[in-house]
Amino acid sequence: MTKVKIVTDSNSGITQAEAEKLGIFVVPMPFLLDGEEYFEDINLTQEAFYEHLRAGGAVSTSQPSIASVTELWDSLLKDGSEVVHIPMSSGLSESCHTAERLALDYGGKVQVVDNQRISLTQKQSVFDALALANRGCSAQEIRDELIRQKFDSSIYISLDTLQYLKKGGRLTPAAALIGTILKIKPVLQIQGEKLDAFKKVHTLNKAKEVMTEAIRSDLETRFKEYVAAGEMNIAVAHTANGEEAEKFHDELQAAFPAIPVTFCDPLSLSVSCHIGPGALACATMRVIK
Repeated sequence: MTKVKIVTDSNSGITQAEAEKLGIFVVPMPFLLDGEEYFEDINLTQEAFYEHLRAGGAVSTSQPSIASVTELWDSLLKDGSEVVHIPMSSGLSESCHTAERLALDYGGKVQVVDNQRISLTQKQSVFDALALANRGCSAQEIRDELIRQKFDSSIYISLDTLQYLKKGGRLTPAAALIGTILKIKPVLQIQGEKLDAFKKVHTLNKAKEVMTEAIRSDLETRFKEYVAAGEMNIAVAHTANGEEAEKFHDELQAAFPAIPVTFCDPLSLSVSCHIGPGALACATMRVIK
């Protein structure tokens, strides 16, 4: 039986240390901080990133170099293995399309999964891929199954500030000013490949209430059959807001006692640079048992 090896990127929230324990491989995402290149979880920590962001420094994202990806694949394929590569959503980064183009030269031995996931839901896809690989599924079978289930997830994010959406050009200065004056804390959603507005609130408690009810609605409608089958999880994420995230984790577990609240992780820095510190997020996703 051909062994399947799992590759993802640091947008999944899986650290290099966690990857080593899991037996998987994580490509670090590059960032430019005031024009200097850094790599997430290699020479760029969460703390250093937010310190730079709060100081008003220039931050931009990039995609992994072609060489960093192909050299990793080549090393993993040497023993006759296959590779499943799970990058962040193609709707949020070109790195997925680049990987798909590169994989064309590997004769099917590398399968790239474009299942519109990021952060918590991308991390779950990695765990799902591992479960399928342990069952003896091929790289192609794993890719097909992950793509078949790509829309079986939701993410909701509450922002602490509109400053970074304005800075990134995703919000006009006038809208940001009005939002700041009115103390608006928008709740955003990621359904598939897009980061969109979901609801406007004025307090963190109201934002948590909105996100909890959004999760409840998803579980009772879109994912009802998966809930009945015991195939849904909930997770929490944050941007430099760990204490509130732990509290929200406990609140969600109390609200949905029959469904595991599995992760409480920092959000991907690729998302964080657009929304800033202080954000709180929750996700629900189908799990391959």
